[in-house]
Amino acid sequence: MNNERLMNIIVSPRISEKATAKADLEKQHVFSVLKDANKLEVKKAVEKMFEVKVEQVRLLNVPGKLKRVGRKFGKTKDWKKAYVKLKEGYDISYGELEAK
Repeated sequence: MNNERLMNIIVSPRISEKATAKADLEKQHVFSVLKDANKLEVKKAVEKMFEVKVEQVRLLNVPGKLKRVGRKFGKTKDWKKAYVKLKEGYDISYGELEAK
């Protein structure tokens, strides 16, 4: 695995109500990753980008939804989601300011 590939594995963090609750309660963060990424690549990419230690990675393939515009049907892209559990004492901050 080269560094260029690792830097492209994580597409974006998934920020939602469910993802925020998981991050607060269970130290799990949710990311969109490349469709061909595996658990080891995701683990190494998160550890390299955020300087944390990863305990567990779970991957989930999310099928695209069927959409309709007028009489025509289309489909959104399929994508892959990664649930990353951090070891005790580590946390990821996405750049938001902490309220004091």
